[in-house]
Amino acid sequence: MLADHVLHIDSEALIVDKPAGLPVDAPRDGSLSVENHLQSLMLGYREWPRPVHRLDRDTSGCLMLGRSAKAHKRLSLAFEQGLVAKRYLAILDGVPEGEGGLIDMPLTKVSTKEDGWRIVAAAGDSKGAKSARTRWEVMSIAAGRALIAFHPETGRTHQLRVHAASGLGHAIVGDPIYGTTHEAGLMLHAADLSLAREGKTLINAHAPFPARFAALGFADPDAD
Repeated sequence: MLADHVLHIDSEALIVDKPAGLPVDAPRDGSLSVENHLQSLMLGYREWPRPVHRLDRDTSGCLMLGRSAKAHKRLSLAFEQGLVAKRYLAILDGVPEGEGGLIDMPLTKVSTKEDGWRIVAAAGDSKGAKSARTRWEVMSIAAGRALIAFHPETGRTHQLRVHAASGLGHAIVGDPIYGTTHEAGLMLHAADLSLAREGKTLINAHAPFPARFAALGFADPDAD
């Protein structure tokens, strides 16, 4: 039950720790999604909360929901305006050069009948290209892999996955589209989410370090 994974709650926002493998929107195969948990997340309100943004099915961590239609609209606008601070943790299938930096790589969507759709790096003046920027830093290295903290400044589809594979030269472990599959799944976790609001308390949430990351030999970088 997602109601057991609440990280933050106030009159406007609800943030839950979404498990890996649970899609936000109802999938075509009819399996369970966040939508199936919305009634249990009302928590005393008359309206069902609605997700303000999206996480990929296999990405775990902080997912924000608006607790009313009015709150959903305000929070969605904050995401669109880039006011929400986000930090993701990812394990790369390799070690990038350097200790950190900024990936400024526009992205575009391509689709073929054989392979379906995917996101690729694009020249800034390419038709359909959208700007995409991600700050990154190496947190630790183990067994030829790197634990990376990503701070996305934009919120494009598959942004971190493509910036890892094409920008840093090493795909995220378990990425079936831009890298290779792994039995433990996709090593991408939305660790932190925060939003400052005028006249209101800070929205701030931290999702615990995933066990699947520890199983690959990495320690929680936020542990005391």
